[in-house]
Amino acid sequence: MIKNVMIVSSDFTGHGHKSITDSLTEQLSRYPGVKVHVIDGFALAGNMGVKVGKLYGSVTRNAKEVWKFLWDISLKKPSLICELAEISIRDSFLEELNLIKPDLILCVHPNFNGSILNILEKHKINIPFVTLIADLISIAPLWADKRADFTICPTKESKYKCLEFGVPESKLKVIGFPSREKFCKHLTDDSFNIQQLPKRYPDKPLECLIMSGGEGVGNMRRVAQILLANFNCNVNIIAGRNKLLRARLEAFLTEKYGGRVKVYGFVENVQDLMLASDITFARGSPNVMMEAVLCGTPLVITGALPGQEAGNPGYAEKYNLGVSCPDLRKLKGIVAELLENNGQKLSSVREAQCRYRNPNIAKEIAEFLLSVEKNNLSPHADESAAQPVKRYTFRTIVMRNRIKRKGMKKEESLS
Repeated sequence: MIKNVMIVSSDFTGHGHKSITDSLTEQLSRYPGVKVHVIDGFALAGNMGVKVGKLYGSVTRNAKEVWKFLWDISLKKPSLICELAEISIRDSFLEELNLIKPDLILCVHPNFNGSILNILEKHKINIPFVTLIADLISIAPLWADKRADFTICPTKESKYKCLEFGVPESKLKVIGFPSREKFCKHLTDDSFNIQQLPKRYPDKPLECLIMSGGEGVGNMRRVAQILLANFNCNVNIIAGRNKLLRARLEAFLTEKYGGRVKVYGFVENVQDLMLASDITFARGSPNVMMEAVLCGTPLVITGALPGQEAGNPGYAEKYNLGVSCPDLRKLKGIVAELLENNGQKLSSVREAQCRYRNPNIAKEIAEFLLSVEKNNLSPHADESAAQPVKRYTFRTIVMRNRIKRKGMKKEESLS
């Protein structure tokens, strides 16, 4: 029976991986005797790994060309990234295995998917391994490793991509994209219905929320100016961890538009701001998109990171969850179209979101993870896979690596 679950995630590459991890931890922790251990994959590589992880915000804000270059490498040379990550995290990961002794490993970050599978395979360690894809459409090969016992897909489109990469269909499970409980709580209220959501009337200001992930990526100032200059509206802006951006937005917009605009930093009550909004203007982050859908807030997607988010705006339009506006010169017209006929199109988007959303996805994923049985899996292990995990094996491996490193240092000193 699954009792110890290790989740390999990331604390610093935006907030999406952490949000997914939190949503699953909330559900798994409800089962008696189940313990969840969250490991930051970048921290396994030491201080240098943490620094690399923290570069995400700066790169995605200021150097999208660099991000696109890294994405292209992940498409063309996924094995290179796996090997580099494997070398960087191997010893620390083995130590964590010895300490935690997990019954199951769940990976929610592509950089550590193949690298951890490499380590498990080379050391013949038999632990069920599950991948949870944290992207919607644009799936990198790093997510798709046929050695994983199962790969949980958020969409049928991501499943088809994994099939293209050679993952057997029997190992693919389409469950959905998990969100934290606070974005679902209002849906369990018997008195809640779509008519209670904010609705714009001619004599009521439009309530707008502008956000762009945990790192504050995107031209939020320009979006706010277009809205405030052309519509009877109030604007809330979430600048995330980008403190400099928040200061600049406050200095410029508050002085010009006064109480019609409020600027926030990193907040923990995004759901309250979404529920109070008529429209959310955001980058094509999958977490933000799915959270807005749960809150019944139509989306205007104003951009997307190259690579992993490229297909998300089209996905939103395909299911009528929102509209795409990559060219801000068209933003005024797009918003005006949403508001025509007393917000008829806006209402149709809300209704589509109601049909699409499933507040139980995190719970369903947790149930699936706990149902995984070790003895029926582990195609990457040898004949010893059918035997219980030998806990001392981990300790032996770690000690062997330490002795090996000491021996190398001794040889270097003698030379």
